[in-house]
Amino acid sequence: MSATEISRSDDLRRENQRRILSALRADSPQSRTGLSAKTGLSASTVTTITSALLESGILVEALPASVAEHAPQSRRGRPQVALALNPAAATIGALTVTLNQLSASLIDYSGNVIGETRVRVNTQHLERGAFSKRLAALLQEFVDANRSTAGPLSQIVVAVQGTSDFARTCLQWSPITPHREIAIGAELHAHFGVPAQVENDTNMMASALHADEPWRFGDSFATILLSHGIGMGMYVKDRMFTGTSSSAAEFGHMCHLPGGSLCRCGRHGCIEAYAGDYGIWRKATGGNPNEVPEKDFDPDTMAELAGRARAGDEQAREAYLKAGEAIGHGLRSLFALLDPMPVAFVGSGAAAFDLMEPMIRQSLGQRGVGLSYEDPRLYCYPNEFELTRRGTVVTALNALDRNLQIVHEARELENAD
Repeated sequence: MSATEISRSDDLRRENQRRILSALRADSPQSRTGLSAKTGLSASTVTTITSALLESGILVEALPASVAEHAPQSRRGRPQVALALNPAAATIGALTVTLNQLSASLIDYSGNVIGETRVRVNTQHLERGAFSKRLAALLQEFVDANRSTAGPLSQIVVAVQGTSDFARTCLQWSPITPHREIAIGAELHAHFGVPAQVENDTNMMASALHADEPWRFGDSFATILLSHGIGMGMYVKDRMFTGTSSSAAEFGHMCHLPGGSLCRCGRHGCIEAYAGDYGIWRKATGGNPNEVPEKDFDPDTMAELAGRARAGDEQAREAYLKAGEAIGHGLRSLFALLDPMPVAFVGSGAAAFDLMEPMIRQSLGQRGVGLSYEDPRLYCYPNEFELTRRGTVVTALNALDRNLQIVHEARELENAD
């Protein structure tokens, strides 16, 4: 067999192994027969791969839930055996860097949370090297505390509020810090000795929705963060959208009004300058449009402002309408490029979506200027942290599964699949 043939054979085995692990991540435990049906692989291939995964400790045997819950206790004979992911096979670190907050979670191989923490920091004044040091310290505490019971740390994913480089090793730029090109991934890799990748936080939200609600967010969709900043993650034709040299998709920094209100990025007229928490608050309180408020607006502050708008405060109501107008115009441009797609709005701003939705739909449905998008599918998810963490977990576990060594022998006719 030539080197090329061996390489292709290894690629096929690795893909078949990944398909089995992916099926178990979606639904576990499962029988070998069920795995064959879900993956389209032959029974012999499933048996070969799962036997080796069992032997290596990646999988464990388990009773199917239906058998464990419903089978009569008096049933004789060997019970039906299914396969499940072994929680102790490995652990992953799911980390986040957002405005004035760092978080760290240690997750087992089955996706269960072993431990997590969130700490408040002033990200604008944090030194360049302190980001990775603080994150490493948070994660190291959980690794040390669970060393005797948890699997080895094998993968780290860091979700950042800002753009990551194409290689996913550093935070290129973020409005939450004056520093650029922060090598968070490389520094965490040096500390822990495992792969560490840096991802845009809104991309991670999109990854979570793509994994957990494929019937709604399957092929193509956009996820837009409505919080202190405005971000976007997007799938196009079942693939995560990225730029040519970075994570890109900076929806919040598309120009809404040339020469308009000042944005955190330093430019004028960005969508975020009108639809970000600080932009809404600035407009509602009559702030100077050429100054960016330094206040960190928590959800309670924004909920109070939304309450005032609902109660009839015209200035607050106008601020939310202007936010909706900016978002709607941005979506109109996006749809003109890529066609309409479902949109998930995530974050504290989603809790006030009722105040913005009329203007969003009006902006999308305007006739006489290009195409009209009159019935967009819009969904709201107020808890941005949970979606971000879930996305980092999905991304880290998928990366771990893809990079897992081929642990089975080519004894079966996998090429027949």
